[in-house]
Amino acid sequence: MAIDPICKMEVDEASVKFTSEFKGNTYYFCALGCKAEFEANPDKYV
Repeated sequence: MAIDPICKMEVDEASVKFTSEFKGNTYYFCALGCKAEFEANPDKYV
């Protein structure tokens, strides 16, 4: 399980629909809104 960096929800890496790559790492999100917020300012959440 991974933790969504925006809302801190646990997400299953095997079935998650929303991911983003940043500085060589993969981040997993529960929803498109969390992914969009992360991608707007990833340094804030890393």
